[in-house]
Amino acid sequence: MNAHSAALPTPRRFTPTGPLTGRIRVPGDKSISHRALMFGALAEGETRITGLLEGEDVLATAAALRAMGATINREGPGEWRVQGTGIGNLQQPAEPLEMGNSGTSTRLLMGILASHPLTVTLTGDASLSRRPMGRVTEPLGEMGAAFAASPGGTLPLTLHGARAAHPITYRLPVASAQVKSAVLLAGLNAHGTTRVIEPVPTRDHTERMLKGFGADLEVEERDGERIIALHGPARLQGQVIEVPGDPSSAAFFMVAALIVPGSELVIENVGLNPTRAGLLAVLRQMGGDITEENARDVGGEPVADLRVRHSALHGIAVDPAVAASMIDEFPVLFVAAALAHGRTTTSGLEELRVKESDRLAVMAEALRSTGAQVEERPDGLVIDGTGGVRLPGGPARVATHLDHRIAMSMAVAGLASEAGVEIDDTAPIRTSFPDFEALLDGAAPA
Repeated sequence: MNAHSAALPTPRRFTPTGPLTGRIRVPGDKSISHRALMFGALAEGETRITGLLEGEDVLATAAALRAMGATINREGPGEWRVQGTGIGNLQQPAEPLEMGNSGTSTRLLMGILASHPLTVTLTGDASLSRRPMGRVTEPLGEMGAAFAASPGGTLPLTLHGARAAHPITYRLPVASAQVKSAVLLAGLNAHGTTRVIEPVPTRDHTERMLKGFGADLEVEERDGERIIALHGPARLQGQVIEVPGDPSSAAFFMVAALIVPGSELVIENVGLNPTRAGLLAVLRQMGGDITEENARDVGGEPVADLRVRHSALHGIAVDPAVAASMIDEFPVLFVAAALAHGRTTTSGLEELRVKESDRLAVMAEALRSTGAQVEERPDGLVIDGTGGVRLPGGPARVATHLDHRIAMSMAVAGLASEAGVEIDDTAPIRTSFPDFEALLDGAAPA
């Protein structure tokens, strides 16, 4: 069981602050951190990683890979070394693999294990154990793996990997970087070409990093779709990886600086991969003053420092086509919308109902409890903003449902409220952003 699900909750009230100023650096990108450890564990030779996110989710990935024979050592803050086993050489773990709250660890490891002849049980905390895994087990089953899941296709789940996985061509029925990545990772140890067809582009860290590790992979656009072809079996070589700052973590500080009067904040070293930068475009469309400084390329990923100034935001109809490039940022976008002038409409967000929580229902309830005007629809929220006036806030304690992004989003809402916002538990924040509260307190002194 995850530490935060077993321990007593740690509630906190987030209250109005002065302007957010100065320079901050957010933790390493979670998606890239998971993949750096996984690909390093599958590679031949040593992989050296700097800037690794040391949240509970990524540590769950490291522990699982260690249990299957990879040598993974922490050298210092964010600095890790991985001695890989080579593809096909993972060992049978002695115990079930505990995934904590991490959907990324679970789904990507299922992909890796699907083409290894091992029998592995995956377990998770209460929140993860509610999340359906069928979208991953279906294509992996076509490749030869077998699964015994709990009712509803959830964890605990036992996976029987294929002795000789066969490649497939798989068209994603729903845009999902995790499902795409799971199929590609299974293809690493399959003989032949594994293809994933994406009707809507999703984050492409897997493709970029696999190429960097030496996989034979190509991406082409055809008739408006992306076709990713991986030729297996692959041989990966250890690499030196510098992990850029996580744009999903930067999102909370971007919105906080935009909605707290007088703020001017620089967020350093933020990854701006086009498949992840949807929030930046949407906030600018709403009138947000966000400029990029010191733009550069780090390990195949575009990176810049972001200067964010308090802005008078206005509501918009968010194009559902951007959903895949900012799916994790919608909870904090809803907070920005609650402070904007006019109405913000979002749609095409059914995916948010199967995240760590039902993020549409939970954010609608949380924002209403602070005095925001919110209408919940099956595929999105409609929010009528305050026009820059602080949210009332109040005594009601917000239920975060063990969801780190709900907790951080409502903490940001508290900064732009009259009476503050109390959340029921800050502990889940440790899954992705252990220093969130300290950074927030430092940037926005009371």
